[in-house]
Amino acid sequence: MSTGMLKIEWAAQYMPVLAAIKKQFEKEKPFAGMTIGMALHVEAKTANLVSALAAGGAEVHITGCNPLSTQDDVAGALNSVENVHCYAKHACSVEEYYAAINHVLDAEPVITIDDGMDLIHYLHTRRRDLLKKVIGGCEETTTGIHRLRSMAAEGKLEFPVVAVNDTPMKRFFDNVHGTGESALTSIMITTNSLIAGKYVVIAGYGYCGRGLAKKVHGLGAKVIVTEIDPRKALEAHMDGYMVMTMDKAAAIGDIFITTTGNTGVISARHFLVLKDGAILSNAGHFNVEIDVGWLHKHAEKVIQRDGIETFFLKGKAVHLLAEGRLVNLATPKAMGHPIEVMDLSFALQALCTRYIAKNGRKLKGGVYEVPQEIDEQVADLKLSSLGLSIDTLTKGQKKYLCSWDIGT
Repeated sequence: MSTGMLKIEWAAQYMPVLAAIKKQFEKEKPFAGMTIGMALHVEAKTANLVSALAAGGAEVHITGCNPLSTQDDVAGALNSVENVHCYAKHACSVEEYYAAINHVLDAEPVITIDDGMDLIHYLHTRRRDLLKKVIGGCEETTTGIHRLRSMAAEGKLEFPVVAVNDTPMKRFFDNVHGTGESALTSIMITTNSLIAGKYVVIAGYGYCGRGLAKKVHGLGAKVIVTEIDPRKALEAHMDGYMVMTMDKAAAIGDIFITTTGNTGVISARHFLVLKDGAILSNAGHFNVEIDVGWLHKHAEKVIQRDGIETFFLKGKAVHLLAEGRLVNLATPKAMGHPIEVMDLSFALQALCTRYIAKNGRKLKGGVYEVPQEIDEQVADLKLSSLGLSIDTLTKGQKKYLCSWDIGT
């Protein structure tokens, strides 16, 4: 058995929710006769989602959504699965990356599944001839949904897309615990740096930032949060963290982790005041949060190690991880989110894909929330797999909650 298939099988044993959904799909065949196009991180957990969709009757064409997150052995193993075609390649060039996107679109998918919106963007800008065939899509991550909402606001999103990220099951578990643990694990294994006693700067206090702050605080770090939203900044303060601007934090921090999804979060004026030995990493999505171009242009010299580039600025060393790309997926030993977390996220993806297959033709172009019953179904399946049970409302309790006239 190939190393890629061994990885896939290892992940499968910790993905009971997706396994239960796969069994449903095998019986129902909700994607019979359909082609699904995907641009996701091609690794073992994703492969199990692909397998579930293929079991549901789909022909799946997939490529990567990040040049450094693809695991070539898993990509090779996927190509041995019936009705699955994988075009992803680790460390591909920009030209190769978009050639693979085109290979996926050449299959004329009727449903898209994105992590970052690259397929949808390409369909709307370069492959518009295919738009009429698309029933709808699903988007996995915060950054992609921001882009989609911008498109929808301008009336330019021409088919319905489910915002898989914007639901409690995704935010509370994938974003908080998934990003929190995987990004921190990658930083630690790449640098072998102690967390305890360090000043760790978290840029952004959304769900990902909160998860990271909680995890590094638990390891003894002194946490600094930077924010642009006064409400989130106040929340971080009341959660016990220091809050300040990046201009102030830049001179204090030992380890920096960006989680904003925005551009230019750490830029030239910050680089010039960093401590000697400061570590920079990105746990957002695209490699724009740290101004890597400026570093390459102005550094006195650069030393490259596995997953680390060291820049020397006025005699001080600045260490950049994963080329400024997703630190939890783009460092040499990165594994992405923990399996159990992605079991929940990919269960949502699978069920939302079925929802689009069934309802997409009835919906107008735009961004749609995950139906509440899907979110609750995934939670119920997870509780069942853990052997946990919860209370249910009595008739009297239901009536009480639905009544406005409850007496005095």
